Amino acid sequence: MPTRTARTAWNGGLQDGSGQVELSSSKVGTYEVSFPKRAADDAGGTTSPEELIAAAHSACYAMQFSALAAEAGGTPESVEVTADVSLGPDPAGGFRLTGITLHVRAEVGGLDEAAVLKVAEQAKAGCPVSKALTGVDITLDARSSEA
Repeated sequence: MPTRTARTAWNGGLQDGSGQVELSSSKVGTYEVSFPKRAADDAGGTTSPEELIAAAHSACYAMQFSALAAEAGGTPESVEVTADVSLGPDPAGGFRLTGITLHVRAEVGGLDEAAVLKVAEQAKAGCPVSKALTGVDITLDARSSEA
């Protein structure tokens, strides 16, 4: 399996500095980052590590869900996954990811609501990004879009 690469170039200190995150492997873009905007309610046109983790988690989860739904005998028609990644203070000092919520709406032919929910839980446990984030509380809000 391939290795994917991203690069960040940072200038200045934490509060007065800023940087650019480059998605090097895909070359799809370079995005601005800054700590004050990371910690603000309004991102002001910048991304953050938390948003990038949310993107990675939602994409990985959708792929895992689709694979498991098919293995369960269903026909995955659509899966919409939103990942909310929260940053907060770490009691040990600094900051930490305080939680991730995966909101999943799926349309899977041939599976009832209970089977879709079972697949959703299995995908949460089996998604490689979920596995990488085992130190973070991950909650699941899933349902069939037909329910």
